[in-house]
Amino acid sequence: MSRYRSFFLPVLILIILKIIFLIPVFDSLEYKAQDSLFHMRGPRQISEDIVIIAIDDESFSALNTTWPFPRDYHAKLIENLSEAGAKLIIFDIEFTENSRYPESDMLLANAAAASNNVVFAGKVLHGKAHGDPDQLLTPIGDIVANGSPWGIVNMNSDSDNAIRKYSLFEEMDNHKYYSIGVAGLANSRLYQSDWADHLHSEDAHLTVANHKIPIYKHNKAIINYYGPASSFPHISYASVIDDSTMAMPGYQGIEFDEFYSIRDSGILQDKIVLIGATIDELHDKFPTPFGGEWTPGVEIHANFIEMVQNGDYLYAVNPWLYMLLEFVALLLLWFAFRKLKPQLSVLALLILFALQYLLAYYLFERQSYLIPIVQPVLALLFIYVASLICHYLDSLKEKRFIRQAFQQYMAPELVSELLKNPKKLSYGGSLQEISVLFSDIRSFTTYSENHSPEETVNILKEYLTAMVNVIVENQGILDKFVGDEIMALFGTPLPLPNHALNACKVALQMREKMTELQEKWRSEGKESFEIGIGVNTGSAVVGNLGSEQIFDYTAIGDTINLGARLESINKEYDTPKHIIISEFTYEHVKELVEARYLDEVKVKGKNKAVKIYELINLK
Repeated sequence: MSRYRSFFLPVLILIILKIIFLIPVFDSLEYKAQDSLFHMRGPRQISEDIVIIAIDDESFSALNTTWPFPRDYHAKLIENLSEAGAKLIIFDIEFTENSRYPESDMLLANAAAASNNVVFAGKVLHGKAHGDPDQLLTPIGDIVANGSPWGIVNMNSDSDNAIRKYSLFEEMDNHKYYSIGVAGLANSRLYQSDWADHLHSEDAHLTVANHKIPIYKHNKAIINYYGPASSFPHISYASVIDDSTMAMPGYQGIEFDEFYSIRDSGILQDKIVLIGATIDELHDKFPTPFGGEWTPGVEIHANFIEMVQNGDYLYAVNPWLYMLLEFVALLLLWFAFRKLKPQLSVLALLILFALQYLLAYYLFERQSYLIPIVQPVLALLFIYVASLICHYLDSLKEKRFIRQAFQQYMAPELVSELLKNPKKLSYGGSLQEISVLFSDIRSFTTYSENHSPEETVNILKEYLTAMVNVIVENQGILDKFVGDEIMALFGTPLPLPNHALNACKVALQMREKMTELQEKWRSEGKESFEIGIGVNTGSAVVGNLGSEQIFDYTAIGDTINLGARLESINKEYDTPKHIIISEFTYEHVKELVEARYLDEVKVKGKNKAVKIYELINLK
């Protein structure tokens, strides 16, 4: 299950992320994070190929009129721009309805036809409700009849209303209507009436005048902005039409004739000129990645044209490739976070946040790729939280196992300490120095034959309960009962300062408790019995030992075998307390206990004789 979980969690996180980023607020966060890359990079050098003719406050003041301006003014603008040497004139102004003055409409159309380098604006109005038909707004009939090219000025914003993508075309009735930016680029090569036939649209690119524009989501291009508002050179609309033939009411009779100085400066020679509103009142401004003052729509078109002419595109990373890379990264991080401590994981998480942002900036600035920023941050957070939860659940499971495994035969204090340091419990066994105590009832078989099973069970229960209490109170653990025999371990699973001394204390207290029980049983008219105790100290293999199906926390080895032998030879020596300890235990406690040398014996399994001592008391 754990193996499947390792693959399931990254997939689940990716699915959750995809769902989350369908919510506009998260989508907006991602956009804002990517906008920060533009701020870090800052404004870039702009070529001198594009000039904006701004319909600004100065224009309204000089002309002393309201919007829309008379179309005679626009015709004059075209004439003066052509005289100043403009290579291409693009109107970001919609002439989709006839004015009240047909002669002015014709004048504008004829001026454009004579100039032969003007691109007009149209628009696709999408139905307000689902199922409502779209509507195409073309320039007025006089302009279309003269064969002047035109393009749409649709601006599609993101969920936070900012303009980050440029609509290359809109499809309507199986026909593509290209934007004024695309139309302008196409007509810069003077294709004229058949310019749209020279465009080639593929799944990944739109080819315009030998420029291969990468297509993003069917019909858009990501705009690689060059700077905030007013990054391109602006010339006031009024200044360009202010020549000797044009009256400027706002100048109050003063003749400035600004056009001539503009013409003679060469600032418009061989330039792409875009005409559009930059005044707030005309509501043609939009937020962009650079923030600050909103950028006029005409300048957004300028950014697009500049980007295409420089071949300075921005690319979106392939979503399927990125998802695969995310999955691999999450999988590796899952294993890493499962191995690391939570404190180190937090540090690693913070480092990964910084590295991820630096990578995003590097790909943006050096490779012209935009990759998600907030999404991977959330992915990192989710995989970290998932690892924390799993750490916690594993810890609970481990503690539950330890508590269930040890609470029956270990002091509560030891169990609590073990829960704080579960790694002290070595799964599978390890070599440790411990002390072992064996206690056995003398002639218990005969005792059980002379008493009913109920009497035998009751008195054995009372005896074993009292003995186990003594073991637990002295930080020992009950290893097992073998019939009437008790096996206790000291110094495991947690170390004790002097486990041999704890074992000796238990042996003496068991002896005292046994004397109390014998007096109690005699007063109750019950037959009592005697016990023998053996204590040994040394190295043994300790841990969860057994089969895969059934295992037990126990100890094995020569140290354990010798402890059992010491208990059994008690009957061969006349010792008042019936406690025998080995020379190995005695070496640990000789300064702390009273003991009497008994003998040097060879026990089964040992070639070398072992000195044994009678344990008398604590000093």
